[in-house]
Amino acid sequence: MSEPTLHEVMRRLGLRLESAALEALIKESTRAKRSPREVVELLCESERRARDMRHMERRQRQSKLGNFRSLDEFDWSHPTAIDRALYESLLTMDFVGRRANVLFRGSVGLGKTTLAKNLGQRALERGYTVRFTTLASMLADIARPESPMLQARRLRQYTRPDVLIVDEIGYLPFDARAGDVFYNVIAGRHEERSTIATTNLPFKAWGGVLGDAASVVALIDRFSENLSVMDIEGGTARGPRGAATAATTASPPKRGRRR
Repeated sequence: MSEPTLHEVMRRLGLRLESAALEALIKESTRAKRSPREVVELLCESERRARDMRHMERRQRQSKLGNFRSLDEFDWSHPTAIDRALYESLLTMDFVGRRANVLFRGSVGLGKTTLAKNLGQRALERGYTVRFTTLASMLADIARPESPMLQARRLRQYTRPDVLIVDEIGYLPFDARAGDVFYNVIAGRHEERSTIATTNLPFKAWGGVLGDAASVVALIDRFSENLSVMDIEGGTARGPRGAATAATTASPPKRGRRR
């Protein structure tokens, strides 16, 4: 039986540096006549960078941020009113350390989702865990008719991340049960983790799209207790069709008859 290679031994010890990278490190260290201590230090640093990259890739997948425009592509001149200084202060991630919340509010086509996702990306780069979801997707996921144990497990997927981004509050109507599920998410994160939300509605209209659930008042109270609000005004950037959509979403959508 042949002796394991150095790379195989390192793998068994839990090190994950790629074989090619290890060989390159040894070759360069030999050429530079580095001391054993310097070689070990370089090896440790290379392993740390490799682990950081893998952790980032895993957190990126779990975040479900998907594809989005970077801030370099964002047209700050399009909205007629937007607090850019507030947004730049949010990019420091100080609000995450304070377990505070953020709300982007305005009609469709003004970049609310883009700005929210870029905050999420910055949080990932700072080492935080992030989860992006639309309100509709989250409520449908948690409220699936399964055992209470499975529902509790799915609820934790939204209460545990350091930063939760809930998109499109106010775009679709829900019943009171869904409103209570949303309350459970916000209550589970209150004063523990940060929540970022986007909406086209003022707080007073949230009850209308959450089935007039009795828990909506408490939901808003907890979410707004430590909150930075970024109101964005202007016309949609999505063309004539988007402009028509913006006009229809300025007021709460009508709900169908509850069953």
